[in-house]
Amino acid sequence: MKPVFFSSALDVPESAWARLDPQGDPFISAAFLGTAEKVGAGGTAMGWQACHLGLEKDGQLTALLPLYQRSHSFGDFSRDWGWAPAWQRAGLNYYPKLVSGVPYTPSPGPRLLATDDEGRDALIAAALATMEEMGASSWQCLFVEEADRARLEAAGLLMRRGVQFHWRNQGYGDFDDFLTGFTAEKRKKLKRERRAVRESGLELRALHGDEISDELWPHIHRHYRDTFTRYGNHPAFPEEFFREAGALLGRRMIVFVAFAGERAVASSICYRDANTLYGRHWGADIAVPGLHFELCYYQGIEYCIAEGLARFEPGAQGEHKLARGFEPVPTWSAFWIAHPAMRRAVADFVQREDEAMQDYEAETAARLPFKA
Repeated sequence: MKPVFFSSALDVPESAWARLDPQGDPFISAAFLGTAEKVGAGGTAMGWQACHLGLEKDGQLTALLPLYQRSHSFGDFSRDWGWAPAWQRAGLNYYPKLVSGVPYTPSPGPRLLATDDEGRDALIAAALATMEEMGASSWQCLFVEEADRARLEAAGLLMRRGVQFHWRNQGYGDFDDFLTGFTAEKRKKLKRERRAVRESGLELRALHGDEISDELWPHIHRHYRDTFTRYGNHPAFPEEFFREAGALLGRRMIVFVAFAGERAVASSICYRDANTLYGRHWGADIAVPGLHFELCYYQGIEYCIAEGLARFEPGAQGEHKLARGFEPVPTWSAFWIAHPAMRRAVADFVQREDEAMQDYEAETAARLPFKA
C-alpha cells in the first residue's frame, strides 16, 4: 500500500470518510476536522499542522489516519505538559510531536480508519515510519476506541489510562424509567433540579445543526465563548466554525437551547453518531438554578432515550456527573516514544499512574446514585 498525505481533511473525498468510518463519528470527519482547519482553529497558527496519512491500493484510498504535527500541547488533551521539560533536561527536543486526535475534543472514537485489519496494521507501521522521517519525539494516538486498543498495544505502544463519566442506556422507556434505579434521596434531588428549570418559565428546544438560523448562531457562540473566557481559557472555535460545521453535519450536531421569550439565553452544543451523543460546550447569559444540569445532562439523556442511542459522553472531568447517573469508564491513549531512555521513563510513569487511575475509577463508582 502506498502512503499519501493530506494537508487538509477537506482534501479527503467525503465518500472515503463515509466508507472508512461507516458509524459516522462526527469528529473524525471532513465536516469537523476540515472546517476547524479552514477557519484556523485546527490550523498551523494554533499549532495544528495537518498531515493526514492515507494508504492507497490500486488507486483507491483504503486506510486513513488523522495526523497532526504539533509544536505545543495546547488543545490535544494528551496530559503531557510535564514531558517537554523532562526532554529538555535530557538535552532533547520534545517538539515536534505527531498526534492522531481531534483538536480540543477529548472524545474516544475511531482513529485507525480502514476497511480491514491489514489496513489498520499498515497505518500503525506508516505512522511510526512518518514519525522517524519527521524527527518527531513521539506519535500519540489519543482517545482510541476499545477496538483499536489491543492492536496499538500489540504494536508496542504504551497505553495510558484516563477516566471519564458516561451514561449508558439500559433500554429505558423514558426519563422517569431511568430514575427508578436511583435511591429515593438522589431521585428527589434530581427532580427538584428539573422542576426549578420548568418553573423559571424558560422554553427548551433541541435544534440540529441544519435547523439553526443565521440569527441564532451569534447567541450560541457567545454562550460558548463567554464560558471559556470566564475561566481564563481560550475559545478556539470562532462562530464561523459552528455555523459551517453545523450545516455540514446536519443531524450529527444538536444544540439544546433555552429561550426566554424569543431570546436565546443559554445553550449546550452536542454531537452524535449512530450510537452515541457527545456533549461539548455550554454557556448562559443568566443564572437559573439547575439550568446547567438540565441543558448539559438531562436534555441529552432524554434525547438518547428518544433516539435509541446507547451512550452519552458529556465531556471530560466533572465528578458532579456521578450524582446524575454518569458512570466512570476508562479511556485509552497510545504513545510511541522514539528515544529509548525516555520511553523507559514514560513507561514507568504510565504504570504508576495506571494504578492511581484504577483506584480513582473504583472510588468514584462507589458514589453512584443507584440502588444497591
